[in-house]
Amino acid sequence: MQATLNSQDDFFKDKVLGHPAGLFVLFFTEMWERFSYYGMRALLVIFLTSSLLGDNPGWGWPREYALAIYGSYTSLAYLTPILGGYIADKLIGYRWAVIIGAFIMTLGHLSMAFEADHAFLYIGLCLLVIGNGFFKPNMTSILSHMYKKHEKKKDGAYTIFYMGVNAGAFLGMLLCGYLGENKDWGWSYGFGLAGVFMFVGMLQFYFTKDIFGSIGLKPTKDDAEETQEVAQEVSGLQMVEADNETPKAAKNNPFSTIDLIIIAIISVIGLVWVVNDPVSKITGSGVFNFKVGSLEGSNFAILIALALFLFIIIKRITQYGLLLRDRMTVVVVLAIIQIFFWAAFEQAGGCMSIFAKDYTARILQGDAKIVFNVANTLITIVPLILITYVLLSLFRRTFKKYAVGNIILGLGFVLIWILVIYMLKNQYTEVKAEVPATWFGVLNSLFI
Repeated sequence: MQATLNSQDDFFKDKVLGHPAGLFVLFFTEMWERFSYYGMRALLVIFLTSSLLGDNPGWGWPREYALAIYGSYTSLAYLTPILGGYIADKLIGYRWAVIIGAFIMTLGHLSMAFEADHAFLYIGLCLLVIGNGFFKPNMTSILSHMYKKHEKKKDGAYTIFYMGVNAGAFLGMLLCGYLGENKDWGWSYGFGLAGVFMFVGMLQFYFTKDIFGSIGLKPTKDDAEETQEVAQEVSGLQMVEADNETPKAAKNNPFSTIDLIIIAIISVIGLVWVVNDPVSKITGSGVFNFKVGSLEGSNFAILIALALFLFIIIKRITQYGLLLRDRMTVVVVLAIIQIFFWAAFEQAGGCMSIFAKDYTARILQGDAKIVFNVANTLITIVPLILITYVLLSLFRRTFKKYAVGNIILGLGFVLIWILVIYMLKNQYTEVKAEVPATWFGVLNSLFI
């Protein structure tokens, strides 16, 4: 524990923009991961629904099939971080979880580059789900530990970190989308480019990981005890009565056998439903091929899971003291709101991609083409210059100690600049321009 605190003090010796250089190692690692995630996401549904014929053929799937597999992939990508975070906390530590996750995702993107073979794409999606589980929760865990003694700076750190998320999403959708939809390159290059930068992110993090001191190493006995203390506090060992604000007799609120059985049933139904949805649509056979009255089997299963979920939530909340009960109710309400928010947000890679592809006039000529080219140049070059400035600031502080990691990071940016200049040059020299359907998605990340 003391070593961790000393490491935090050491972080603030080398500052970039008022924050420790380690924050910007996380910034760029997360940026490359989001580049790969959003770059692939921008292409997936468009590729699956593109005609089998033409200059850049896809799989020619009905929209229903494509949206089903995209939805299941996204659902599992949000689920696996629970397991990845647990494994990192208990066994391997945050650093190796990030590296392992990045490596698995690199393999996933590589597999998807062989998009003509259905098996490779399915394997690729599975690897991305697994890798995301290891990677995603542990980046923010490292960040949180870095700022344990600097709470006032934590909000600013998360803002900078989230800017890296949006920078990666912006560049990924822009460049992977451009190559993937371009008939001179094709889908394989779009999916493959996502893998290239995931690999860059993995190498950059691996060769600069020592900048985090003792943070993120394999957990020790002291770490386990500290985690247990926090878990006990959260689970109800230090509850307070709302009426007199005096400590309540310490007691656990453990899960009963019935609770665990219900949670297991809910989890199994949910997982089976998520996997079964695309399988049943694509193959015509599945687990829920039955009816209960007028209800389809899949809808009936979800209603059962929802009823059990509400039962267990209400049962658990009522077992807490009044003050903690109110707080738990707020958490549940916010969690439900989050479900609807992210369900709507992820339509950007599904329904909105289809809308942009099939229902927007994307062929530009004359003045419209000139306006688009100028606007696209500005929204691409200006942010990239700002990010490059951050990169150079990081180099000035860390290049001597972490030369290999910085060289890899620099080469990644050289490739980004080459691709951006290539894209803009082609757009200016074309007689008429076709705006990629994936281009519309970059506006979200740009304005955020």
